[in-house]
Amino acid sequence: MPSPKIRNIGPLPSEEAKWTELRKIEWTDQTGKDRVWEAAARKTRSSGGVDAVAIAPILRHPSKPPSTMIILQYRPPVEAYCVEFPAGLIDEGETPEQAAVRELKEETGYEGKVVDCSPTIVADPGLTNANMQMATVEVNLKEGEEPPEQHLDEGEHIERLIVPLSELYHKLKALSQEKGKIVDARLFHWALGLHWSQYVKA
Repeated sequence: MPSPKIRNIGPLPSEEAKWTELRKIEWTDQTGKDRVWEAAARKTRSSGGVDAVAIAPILRHPSKPPSTMIILQYRPPVEAYCVEFPAGLIDEGETPEQAAVRELKEETGYEGKVVDCSPTIVADPGLTNANMQMATVEVNLKEGEEPPEQHLDEGEHIERLIVPLSELYHKLKALSQEKGKIVDARLFHWALGLHWSQYVKA
């Protein structure tokens, strides 16, 4: 399969934009001074007020250490394969928890149970109003179980990687050194917290 490549980058006319729009925000700061801010906004936000869900899978196996699953997916805006958690937009009428279970099955084939869901969070508030919730999904595996089939949408090409939780931080640092790969901030922050938690004494 050939590698993806960027053919051209240019301005996007607003009438062609399906997913996002640029906004001019006129606001007044704490000193009373009027200011202007430029931002990108999603056009697909559901009535629930949350755009997307990111999924932190916890894979439990009878004879293997607790692990998580990360994915590699080519992201044109950064012109690289992004190492990230499974994630996706929330459909109209769907809860973040329902979206998490659906997206995990579609992107990885695995099914699990939501054991925790974050409040609404933002990843790049200086640039966009895009928001999300992060769901922790527990997946219980059986001995000798084969990896399930993915259920990808047309145009989706996703590689799965299972990584023991104890190795995640170092695995992400290693992947970030490979040409053409970049790690998603949400995943790295999660791994960094997990990594540093072992050094915190009660």
